[in-house]
Amino acid sequence: MAPKAAKGDKPAKGDKPAKGDKPAKGDRQAAKGDKPAPVSAPPPAKDQPAKDQPGEDEDDEAAAPKKPKSVQPKHEVGTRKGCRRYRWELKDSNKEFWLLGHAEVKILSVVCLIVAMMLFSSLTVHPILKLIITMEISIFSFFILLYSFAINRYIPFILWPISDLFNDLFSFAFLVGAMVFAVRSRQSMHLHYLLGVILMGLAAFFAFIDVCLQRNHFRGKRAKKHMLVPPPGKEKGPQQGKEPEPAKPLEAAKPPEPAKGKK
Repeated sequence: MAPKAAKGDKPAKGDKPAKGDKPAKGDRQAAKGDKPAPVSAPPPAKDQPAKDQPGEDEDDEAAAPKKPKSVQPKHEVGTRKGCRRYRWELKDSNKEFWLLGHAEVKILSVVCLIVAMMLFSSLTVHPILKLIITMEISIFSFFILLYSFAINRYIPFILWPISDLFNDLFSFAFLVGAMVFAVRSRQSMHLHYLLGVILMGLAAFFAFIDVCLQRNHFRGKRAKKHMLVPPPGKEKGPQQGKEPEPAKPLEAAKPPEPAKGKK
């Protein structure tokens, strides 16, 4: 057996250092100084919006190039839209309506018919005369408003020059017929009655002048060929994602079955 150690000889604890072996304070600070000190992050810069900075908006507006307006043709509507198109249509419609003489003859016809209506209202006349005069005033006024506000430019499915031409022809025929009827229905005519009949004849004459002006409008214009022919249909191609079905093999011809009673 191993001899026991004396009481005074206590074994030193190898795990724990002695009190005298403790590192000095300077060594501790040196050990701490070996570690890199954490770098403090810089304060975030205040993001100022571009609008708050003085003078930058003006520089951006001056530097940005302005979009040039598209050059539009004078005699066609071009690519105008909205109010720009309506202004152009209004100007062009009134220019054509007044310069070609349609406005003058229509307004003169309306004035003659209104005065004739006022003269007939002071007398006892046949109601068909008042009816024809009222109808013609309404139709002439409709066409005046139609061309003055360029409404016809936004209803292209109606051929307005042709409809105006037929209106003038029917107006001329109705007014001449009403004038003949008014002369034959009276043996003695009052002065106002006679003036009313004359004004109806003037209105019919102006309607005939408008017919001649409409004829000049169609002069030199030809109908386009194949205008009413519908466009050819689109050919349907093979549908995507679907493969064509394979052709079925032809079945071999079967021999004819023998008739009953024959081998």
